[in-house]
Parts: sequence; C-alpha cells; structure tokens
Amino acid sequence: MRLWGYDAPMPNRLSEETSPYLLQHADNPVQWHPWDDTALALARQENKPILLSIGYSACHWCHVMAHESFADPATAEVMNRHYVNIKVDREERPDLDKVYQTSLQLLSQQGGGWPLTMFLDPHTLLPFYGGTYFPKTPRYQLPGFTDLLMRISELYASKHDELAEQGEKVQTTLQQLVPPVIEADMRDADVLQQARDQLGEQYDNQEGGFGNAPKFPMPGTLERVLRHWAYTRRNGGNDREGLDMVMITLTQMARGGIYDHLGGGFCRYATDRKWMIPHFEKMLYDNAQLLSLYSHALTFGDDQLFRGAVTDTVTWLQREMRHPDGGFYAALDADSEGEEGKFYVWRREQVKKLLTEDEYLVVETLYGLDKPANFENKWNLHRYDSWRSVISRLSLEAADADALLAAAREKLFNARAERTRPGTDDKVLTAWNGLLIRGLAHAGRQLQQPDWITMAQQTVDFVRTELWQGNRLQATWKAGRPRYAGYLDDYANMLDGLLELLSVRWRQEDLEFAVELADVLLQQFYHDADGGFYFTSHDHETLIHRPKPTMDDALPPGNGTAAVALMKLGHLLGETRYLDAADATLRWARGLMERVPTAHCTLLTALEAAVYPPEQVILRGPQQEMEVWIKELTGAFTPWRCVYAIPYEDVTRVPGFLPRLVSAGQQEKVLAYVCTNLTCSPPVESLEELRGILGS
Repeated sequence: MRLWGYDAPMPNRLSEETSPYLLQHADNPVQWHPWDDTALALARQENKPILLSIGYSACHWCHVMAHESFADPATAEVMNRHYVNIKVDREERPDLDKVYQTSLQLLSQQGGGWPLTMFLDPHTLLPFYGGTYFPKTPRYQLPGFTDLLMRISELYASKHDELAEQGEKVQTTLQQLVPPVIEADMRDADVLQQARDQLGEQYDNQEGGFGNAPKFPMPGTLERVLRHWAYTRRNGGNDREGLDMVMITLTQMARGGIYDHLGGGFCRYATDRKWMIPHFEKMLYDNAQLLSLYSHALTFGDDQLFRGAVTDTVTWLQREMRHPDGGFYAALDADSEGEEGKFYVWRREQVKKLLTEDEYLVVETLYGLDKPANFENKWNLHRYDSWRSVISRLSLEAADADALLAAAREKLFNARAERTRPGTDDKVLTAWNGLLIRGLAHAGRQLQQPDWITMAQQTVDFVRTELWQGNRLQATWKAGRPRYAGYLDDYANMLDGLLELLSVRWRQEDLEFAVELADVLLQQFYHDADGGFYFTSHDHETLIHRPKPTMDDALPPGNGTAAVALMKLGHLLGETRYLDAADATLRWARGLMERVPTAHCTLLTALEAAVYPPEQVILRGPQQEMEVWIKELTGAFTPWRCVYAIPYEDVTRVPGFLPRLVSAGQQEKVLAYVCTNLTCSPPVESLEELRGILGS
C-alpha cells in the first residue's frame, strides 16, 4: 500500500513540529518530513534515497541555502521527484547530528558543519555522499545543488551496489571509533602536563585564544589551563604563563566585537584573529560556560571589564532569553531582515546624532569610530584599548567618564531596540540549561547576587516540572510540549549543574533530583563491560552508530562531565558505585586522552580530580552564620575544594559519615567537617582552626 504517490503529493509535514528551525521550512515547496518512522518507511517503499538536511535556527548558511534552494520551486521539484527529504534540527536530535557529521568526515576526509547535507540509502540509512552548504549555481568550487541532485539520483540508480559498499565501509569505520580499554602508557601527571604544553604551543601570544581565524571562545580549554595553573601552584610549582594565557584571552574577548557591548552576551565565534568581527549568532551554551569562566577569573581580584561582562550577560539572559516559567531559550539568530549582523552594527553618523558631543567623544575613542569601518562599511563595536587608557587620553575624571559611557550606552541600546530584532529560537534544551544552572551558580556566588542563584534554582524547578517525565529527562521543550528522550549531555550537564548549585545554596530536593539523575545515568547510559557512557540510552532508537563521546567541542563531552559530576556526588554521599563508574570511564578513555590530550580537556579535569582527591568541606549550622565561613572558603580559585553548607533541618540524605543527631547547643553554631577519601575529620568549631587544617 502506497503511503503517498504522485497523484496524491506528499505534504510538507513540518507544520506540527516544535523546532523553530523546522517551522522555518514548513512553507517550503520541498516535501519535507521530520525524521520519523513514516518518512523512513516511505523511503524504503519508494526505494528513493533520503536527502537528510541538518541545521539549526541561528545558522546563517542554513538560511542562505534555504533561500536559494529550498524556497525555489524548481529545485524543490527535483528534490521531491527523486528523494525523500528529511529535515532535522541538530539541537533537538544531536544523536543524528553526531552520527552523520562523523560519517561526512569519513566520506570526505574534511570537517563537517551546518547545514549538513547527506544522501542516505533508504534501506540501511548509511550515507554514500554528503557535504555542507551547496550553492544553487556552481561557485566557491562547489557544484550547483540542482545539478548535484540529478547526478546523485543517477548514481543511485545505476551504481547502487557500489554506493552500498561504500556505506558499509563507513559503518565499519564508525564501529572502530569506540576503542577498547587499553593500559596506560603515561603517568597521570605527564598526561596533564602534556596537554598544558601542547595548549601553550597552540596559544596566540598576541591576541589570546588558540589558533588563528576563525577563533572560538573555547571555555573548556581555558578552564583546563586555569585549573592546571591552580594545581601546579598547590603542588609548589609555578605556571604564571598559563594564568596569563587565560586572563589575556578573557580580556581580549570582553574587549572584542565578539561581545555585545550594548546588550550583553557573547557571540559564537569571531571570524578574525583579533576577536573583532563575530558570527553574530548568540548561543545559550557559550554564554553559560563563559559565565563560569569569568566568575572564576574574578576570584583573582575585582576587574571592571570582567564584572561588566558577567553582569550584562546575565541581564541579557534574563531580559531576552528566559521563559516566564523559568527555562532559558536556545539561541538568537545571526540575521535580521535577511542580513547577518544588521541589528548590531552602526554608521558613524547614526551614533553622532544620538549622543552629545562629550558622549560621542568617549564612544569614538573607546570603540574606534575614528578608525576605518570594520564590517561592510559600518562599525561593529570593539574596544581598541583599556577603559583606563581611554580615560587618561581624554583627561577625564573616572566618575565623569563612567557617567558619559553609561549614558551613551543607554541611548544606543534604546535606539537599537527599535530595529528589527534577530529571531529567537525559543525552545528550551535541557543540556544547555544544565550548563546555565552551573554558570548562574558560579556568578551569583562570586558577585554576591542571590537573585541569580534563585534564578538557577527556578531553572532547576522548570526542568523538574516540565522535562522530568516518568523519571526520565526529555531533551527539549517548547510551548508546553516536552519531546525526545534525553541524551547523555542532558543528564550529565543537569547533574553537574545541580551539584554546583548545591555548593552555593543547599536544597534537599535538588540533592534528591541529583541522585535520581545519577541513577538513570548508570542504568540507561553506562557501558558495564568497558566503562564509559553512550550518548543515547539503552532503549533509544537504533542508529547506524552509537557514539561514546569523549572530545571537547562547543559543549563539553558527556563522558567527561558525567565523570566529574559522579565523582563529586560519590564523595558527597560516600557512594562508591558513582566513584567506580567515574574511575571506569577514565580507564576506558585513557588511550584517547594520551593520544590527543588537548582534545579531552573535560576528561582531563576528571582525571585530575582522581589523581588529587578533592578537599570536601561540609558545614552544618544556621544559614546566616554559615555565610561567613562560605565566603572564606570560596574566595579564591581552589578547584579541588567542594563546599556544602547543609542546614540542620535537612537530614533526610546527608553524607553517611556525618552525625545525624546534633545537640541543641551545637545547632546554634557552625560545625565544619573536612572530608577526603570518604572519611571526615571530627567537627571543627572555629574558622581559625579550619584555616589551619586547610592550610589557608
């Protein structure tokens, strides 16, 4: 029985989807399907190859290809006649994206990207050809898309067996990408040092960051360098160069055009070496991780630039990216009115008309409006010098200069708000919100902003209410509809975020939620034979490959985050099965870490925590009195230290090695327990005594 035929054309089936990206294509003349059983069955029945297109709503080149080809009736007619066309949002289905991005790299021996364009055998779902963006007509040394469609269709009909053989080779290679457990060849300390040395070689000594253009923030890599500096110092060494690498990079990014100097928030990457011109899309996951990193940097001393970046980014998140019920949206588009960056850039005359003469002089000097335009005959705001130097050059008093800049920024921000805004991808992604919970917790503690910590707790409540369904996480939510069984990143990032939040403000229900998440991680994602975690659950849809991700990308890999979080939870509760799973994950991934240490920064953080057991301080006492102790214990960057302040009324689940019952007299004062290797000190009753035990 035919599902559809040419006498009854297949409809475009995207109108009922939740993804803003898929909904952008719901009016295309292309007969798009979501990835589901109906589409796959149709492809098998019609014996048509599948054209799989993967992208996301904030992707500039996705928009370009959509405008050129998918909105074009002639191109759509070719697609509809010869293919079953499937559109996927990579943020909703990262499992499909990981599998087919890797497949493209194997087929082409080149990197992937978005839009991802893959041609699949309908019976095996194995790819036999692929690429990223294809122009409508030949250019950029790429074939025209319609011509390519015709050639691929003819090849599928005439050389199907050869294409099938090629697909089988891809599958064989994919299976080999999950390595077995191998014995360590290097000492733990040597692996950590090798990563640091190689990152030093990749570091840009002039502009900060790693490599040349395009330049990404790489917060996980920067945190690895910062942690290496801290552990080196703790062990009696000195890695001042590593600290400088981090601080210079953070300074260059916060001064750069990659940062939105009017509205707050960081763009995804800079197209140039100097961080001046961004790819203008703003992603939640970048900003979540950078909140943590800049908050760490502020432990070295107050810095107006860093403090402003954190404060304005949180303000932007709260103003533009937050659902009224508490979750945070995924992204802002790079484009508005069909042009990339149009919302953000300025003509010099526009700025002059809006500001007083004194305000303009400050803005011109700080942001380089007296220099040549830096983006298509317009200016993208980029600080060319430190604020202190600008004040000196203009011979202004600091307070006067601050007032002028604040007034100018407010006027420019209000004027910009009248423009057509970039689109918002307003779906809520569990994994990305987990990262933000961690970032808000760090920032709220460091900048003493209790409202930010409350906002993080409300985000947890949103996830628990809307995305925790039947004791399992869902990956995405929009307009009241949770969808897609959660992936490894959803559980790992939420667990890590909860533990950071617990260390900032204890809530018993958050600990209970963390335990539930950890238990599902072990039940549904853990590989009992070798260790490590699969990206998809044991009961997930079967795909051509089941990855166990280890390498850092824009997001930290789930195996690294899971190992870090399970070690924290295991030490907190004295639960060895969490610690055993983390240790086994490190044993399984050891060969990969040794082979390419710079690509495994998150796993190296887990390795570091295993090599140097964490210093856990548990406080019991009245909340207000504990605040003084907390500030003392968390004032410096000590990544090996975990501090949890547990009110006496929370006794349902505290570490088993702590006393359950405390006398009424003791409940009126703070008691501290210093715990390492699952054993704790006797209660410490004074902050001075605690300083002596900790050596600080």
